[in-house]
Amino acid sequence: MRKSTHLKSKEKRMIDISRFLLLFFTLMFLSLGITAQNKAVQGTITDAETGEALIGVSVVVKGTTVGTVTDIDGKFTLQAAPTSTLVISYIGYNKQEIAVGNQSFIAVKLTEDSKLLDEVVVVGYGTMRKKDLTGSIIQIRPDKLANENPKTVQDILRGTPGLSVGYSADAKGGGSMQIRGQRSVSTGGGHNDPLIILDGMMFYGELSEINPDDIGQIDILKDASAASVYGARAASGVIIITTKKGQLGKPVVNVSANFGVTTKSDYRKVFSPDEYMQYREDWYKTGTYGVNTETGKYEAYQSGTTKGKYGYYDNPNNLSKYGVSPETWRGYTTNTAGESDASIYARRLNLSDIVLQNYLDGNSFDWYDHTFRTGINQDYNASVSGASDRMNYYMSLGYLKNEGAVVGNEYQSVRANLKLSGTVTKWLEISANVNFQDRSDGDIQPGLGHNYWDANQVRLSPYASYRDSDGNLVYRPMGASQNYGWSYDYNRQYMELEKGYQVLNSIFTAKVKLPFNITYSFNGAPRYQYFYDRYFESSKHPDWVSTGGLVNREQAKRFDWSINNTINWDYTFAQKHKVNLTLVQEAEEQRFWKDRIEARNILPSDVLGFHNTKDGDKTKSSYSSEDTHYTADALLARLFYSYDDKYMITTSVRRDGYSAFGQNYPHATFPSVALAWTFVNEDFFKWEPMSSGKLRASWGKNGNRQLENPYISIANLVTDKKQGYLDGSGNLVNMNYLRIDRMANPNLQWEKTEAWNFGLDYGFLNDRITGNLEYYTITTHDMIMTQRLPGFTGFSGIGTNLGEVQNKGVEFAINTLNMKNDNFEWRTTLGFSYNKNQIKHLYYQYEDVLDASGKVVGTKEMDDKTNGWFIGQAIGTIWDYKVTGIWQVDEVEEAARYGQKPGDPKVENFYTADDKINSDGSVTPVYNDNDKQFLGKTSPPIHWSIRNDFTLWKNLSLSFSIYSYMGHKSLETYYLNQDNAGSLITNGLNTYSKEYWTLDNPTNEYGRLNAQGPTGAVTAGRLHDRSFIRLENISVGYTLPATWLQKFDVQNMKIFGSVRNVAVWKKDWEYGDPETGANNNGGLASRIYSIGLNLTF
Repeated sequence: MRKSTHLKSKEKRMIDISRFLLLFFTLMFLSLGITAQNKAVQGTITDAETGEALIGVSVVVKGTTVGTVTDIDGKFTLQAAPTSTLVISYIGYNKQEIAVGNQSFIAVKLTEDSKLLDEVVVVGYGTMRKKDLTGSIIQIRPDKLANENPKTVQDILRGTPGLSVGYSADAKGGGSMQIRGQRSVSTGGGHNDPLIILDGMMFYGELSEINPDDIGQIDILKDASAASVYGARAASGVIIITTKKGQLGKPVVNVSANFGVTTKSDYRKVFSPDEYMQYREDWYKTGTYGVNTETGKYEAYQSGTTKGKYGYYDNPNNLSKYGVSPETWRGYTTNTAGESDASIYARRLNLSDIVLQNYLDGNSFDWYDHTFRTGINQDYNASVSGASDRMNYYMSLGYLKNEGAVVGNEYQSVRANLKLSGTVTKWLEISANVNFQDRSDGDIQPGLGHNYWDANQVRLSPYASYRDSDGNLVYRPMGASQNYGWSYDYNRQYMELEKGYQVLNSIFTAKVKLPFNITYSFNGAPRYQYFYDRYFESSKHPDWVSTGGLVNREQAKRFDWSINNTINWDYTFAQKHKVNLTLVQEAEEQRFWKDRIEARNILPSDVLGFHNTKDGDKTKSSYSSEDTHYTADALLARLFYSYDDKYMITTSVRRDGYSAFGQNYPHATFPSVALAWTFVNEDFFKWEPMSSGKLRASWGKNGNRQLENPYISIANLVTDKKQGYLDGSGNLVNMNYLRIDRMANPNLQWEKTEAWNFGLDYGFLNDRITGNLEYYTITTHDMIMTQRLPGFTGFSGIGTNLGEVQNKGVEFAINTLNMKNDNFEWRTTLGFSYNKNQIKHLYYQYEDVLDASGKVVGTKEMDDKTNGWFIGQAIGTIWDYKVTGIWQVDEVEEAARYGQKPGDPKVENFYTADDKINSDGSVTPVYNDNDKQFLGKTSPPIHWSIRNDFTLWKNLSLSFSIYSYMGHKSLETYYLNQDNAGSLITNGLNTYSKEYWTLDNPTNEYGRLNAQGPTGAVTAGRLHDRSFIRLENISVGYTLPATWLQKFDVQNMKIFGSVRNVAVWKKDWEYGDPETGANNNGGLASRIYSIGLNLTF
């Protein structure tokens, strides 16, 4: 077997030194019982191979508590009797015992322990040496990203090959996650989310409950064989999070403080005051465009009520281009005596009330700037950890407070973690891991959507008033006659909100060592969650007087528990045969309760806010409740066998049951098998440049039970219309009747995913270059979905298993040590993945395929056009009309044939067989589904990332990371400039700034104002490439030299800073950030600047 060298290098030695320097405590000085015969013993401890000094090595007089640790030069001094024996230990090295005798100076050379140096990966219900892996697993060490100050788990994972992590500009952060594409057309209830495992147990909470500062490592199981041990929820992959624990030596106290600011980095702009007026002028003037019958040219003021009234909507300063005098221009309308031209102009553009007056007075307000801010972020963490030969502990406390870039967007969290383990006897170990979080999870902030009714104050006219002449906040910023204006600051003073969670997550473990190298473990994980939502709107608000006060109070409680009993047999015989057998029995239960009160017309007063609901008007108030309950169980057997560290096989079979499935099929079986061959360990392999190499192949099945409704398999009883009867007095009595809305399906079963994976792990030049190649095929069948039923059945639908989706892809990762010397080190990590998603089957309903003559030439499976699902296409395929350009002024007659005008979009008439033939022989194009085409997909098939880390003079570190999504499209209608069918304009509101077609700006990409497609395709969208490259992070850190800190009893001090979301390069996207999208808060993205200090004692 070829000996691993990846920790033999000086580079790895320095990592070990910095890691473990903090873990050893200078033990008690000479005890009172030591006699005068003791003498001073000095020495040095070095690495046996490199000769480098080892820092923090424990030196203890055997059988006593007398000891010390080596200093920065590897030297030690202690008092010991000549008859004493020194025990020398250091993590990663073999322990030595040396008799003192008559020696006054001892030189010790420690050799590395090859067993301890094997990198350990968490694989589910246990761990494995990395070199024994047969599946596709990626390991991430958050300590490598410490300079970046990741505030969420998603920040740590972003950029991992094969893992798509969504972006969120919210103060809370986070984002969605998906491994190797979307597996199912169902999306509700986190159906395509990976399973999260925390310290060996299924995790039911939000990732925000886990403090990134507490994470020791993250292992991502991507293929079916690696994930199948969790069969029940592993169809979309598994992410295993392992929290930190103490290390042998003295207690280590770690304190960190991070301070940052958040700014808006991207969001769609709105028009400035001058642009606002120009846009309104162009909007109204566009409606006058037509052909001048005298000149034959396409001009303004040729149609409508303003025909011939040249310059009617124009600024009076620009009348010269029409040859119109100011007197003629004024005469187009009836004006008040002495009215200014500015007032006439503004009224014609439909300005009124406050907006008109402020325009005339030259007063404007920047609502856009008032909506955003520079948010302040604070993140403080403290931990105490340590270990002895019988006890291990890690305790931490963290406080996080973030302000988003939007006013009112805030998030606050207190997180505490206690992790204890102890050896009770030689055969019994127990441990407890308790995590608590108290977080505020809601806020009141201005809306950022693209409608004017969603409390979006950036859409207010720049001439709307923020305060009146007395300095009071204005109730209606657009004027008393305008209902659409919304001021955040005015409304916020009449609203109150308390919303958040309190979560207690715990894991308790008992491990028993049995004969024959067998261990039994019991693991229990109870979790309690309390949610509260208290919202109040005061009747003192002019718009809410009629409600008499509004109070919504909601509280929910959730209690989950899971247990597993695990038996593990790990045995090596004849030195070459390694066997590991794991048997697991598992059970879990989840209960959820929710109550909600909506109280209205609080009498006699709503002064107590949401603290009073009992005095609400019972006829106007309401109450609702919701309870859910499910149970699950499982059995698992896994066998690993390795021969001579060359040939490996892992097989497993898991039997899962879940109460949500039909009574006939609550259980399912998920098998897997994986093979691996470490070919570099073969005697015949002589290629020296290749230092490591392994081929892997795996196959397996997993299940998906993530359901939005755990009662989907049973009938649903609902209230419907009223039916009445006549009572004895002849009066009509109406009563709601009950009916079954959803048909029961006792045969509903597990959604199943079957996957193949082929991989190559490689290393060159003593592993200066390492990486892997992966190819996979993942097929999901029996997808859980609600099938619509014909109306005559009396049911709207039935939960059933239908369809099949396939994902195929390749992944590539490479890690390189580009350069290394005493003063400089440069490392690069590059990842690339490509995924092809395809719907293979849906409902297994078929239709005839006809040729041009109407003859049946075959059959095909029917698509689901309503949901946008098409056989042979990807989930999220764009199927729509294709826009090819914009009609120009010299194409007036041709545009009219389509019922359009110059400035309207040209839409390809893809299918002409159904076009209308007119009596004069002319053809009128007809647009319907036959003209729609497959234009692209909304999910990016290509994902790549690159990270570079630099270390200068051993103390200064620099890094930057880039990631990219490519190949996905988006269909948007913003280029039509319809502005909510014109209501934004007629109501005086502002709009997002944009380019548009006019006679003076005849662009071929943007439509005229209020443009329309042809009949049948009126809102045909324009296709955009959403590909982008994001410079995600730049960070720098400086570790102060240890010699500077010794006199302050500080083991380590590091100063660091970072910038997150530094820049984005977009190919063809102009509606805010390409990752958040225009429909998601207007494409909002934020940039975070952080600085921090980390101290270790």
